[in-house]
Amino acid sequence: MPAPTLQVSQPLIPAPVAQPPGYRPPRPERRDPWVLATVLFAAYAAVSVGRYRHMATLSWDLGIFEQVVRAYAHLRAPVSDLKGPGFDILGDHFSPVTALLAPLYRLFPSPVTLLVAQAALFALSAVPVTRAAARLLGRRRGLALGVAYGLSWGVQRAVDFDFHEISFAVPLIAFSLEALLAGRWRAALCWALPLVLVKEDLGLTLAAIALVVAWRAGGAARRPVVYALATAVFGAAATVLVLTVVIPSFNTTGGYDYWTKVSDSGTPLDGLGTKLRTLAWLLIPTTGLLALRSPLLLITLPTLGWRFLSGDAHYWGPDWHYSAVLMPVVFLALADALPATRRSTRAWLRSYAAQVPAAVAAAALTLTTSLPLAQLTRAEVYREPAAVSDVEGLLARIPDDATVESNIGPISRLTSRCRVYWLGGSQGVAPRYIALENIDERYRDPVGYARKLHPGAEYAVAGESGGYVVLRRLTAA
Repeated sequence: MPAPTLQVSQPLIPAPVAQPPGYRPPRPERRDPWVLATVLFAAYAAVSVGRYRHMATLSWDLGIFEQVVRAYAHLRAPVSDLKGPGFDILGDHFSPVTALLAPLYRLFPSPVTLLVAQAALFALSAVPVTRAAARLLGRRRGLALGVAYGLSWGVQRAVDFDFHEISFAVPLIAFSLEALLAGRWRAALCWALPLVLVKEDLGLTLAAIALVVAWRAGGAARRPVVYALATAVFGAAATVLVLTVVIPSFNTTGGYDYWTKVSDSGTPLDGLGTKLRTLAWLLIPTTGLLALRSPLLLITLPTLGWRFLSGDAHYWGPDWHYSAVLMPVVFLALADALPATRRSTRAWLRSYAAQVPAAVAAAALTLTTSLPLAQLTRAEVYREPAAVSDVEGLLARIPDDATVESNIGPISRLTSRCRVYWLGGSQGVAPRYIALENIDERYRDPVGYARKLHPGAEYAVAGESGGYVVLRRLTAA
């Protein structure tokens, strides 16, 4: 009789799968910036789209940019009739970069497309900021600075104020400065070069970045310095060319409309208190003043310079979207300054520097309770009010491709399908419809007001809802 054989059963736990040679699992700290950016994107989009759904748009800017992107999407000149019938927007601000949104808008023709794209661009900027800070300070402190940046007042204000072309500049600056801090001089310059296509003043920001690159690269090699100095010259020259030749060539007056904001500015001491408060907001809650120890802070000077020299008080304060381009600069200046500060011979300064990342993150979280992202804690931001649905139904009575004259409220509900003029700015064109936000009853006699705007035409009320009025033209102009 043969000897019994031992039956070997299959193992219950499979053997580990062999990884290919050279495989390295992703480190958690490499995922941190992208996880943070994803959360920020959701938050930014919720605030921005929530404002739109509540018809709480703050200005005509969203309508202007939608008209421009809509024109690009249909391969037409970037005309914004809100600025005047047939007005080419390149005669106002030089921002051809917005054409990049045309394919997306062609697929999703809505102002919401612009708001979501802006949320994504702002959120993307948190990746290089967090990554650079983590490389210099370690994972936890880097993540703290990333959170503080993502919740910073400058970014939140911009998210909350319609759409603007500077949403492209913020990630470009952030990626450029990340490369600068890593000593990748060519990459720093390449990331900054497209700034000349974002807005006319950003050529000077490009020049400032290039000069800081030249400063930092001075002890390394001659070629990066030459490239950086050439880029600085290019940035300054591009600004001069755009302001004196390009914009005037598209402008109906043959000039640059914003020169008067400087020529009528008075003295730099005008609004000094507001300007000092803006500087305090820029440096204290965001960096604890330690950004002053980094040359990167010099990159803020072109933007602060034109704002503080302007005679328009809107530019002086911390409101609106004007400070968004400064946020990546001040936070990465802080990240740049901290390593040397933590090696200071003064014990109190070393201790202070060690606590600053956590402190600025705590400050950002605290300030957020009074900033736009605080809306996310309120249930109503996620619901569209019934009154808004009624107003949208009223505006839907205006047929597609109709000419409409409007004030702020109805604009963003019409620019995706109608030719929309600013109220009183149609320059002799008698539109087929007039749409008015009249919640405060400013227009006590809408028909009489329409008659004053267009004496040769007669209008009648076509419908009213929730303080909004739509007038229809009865006679030819």
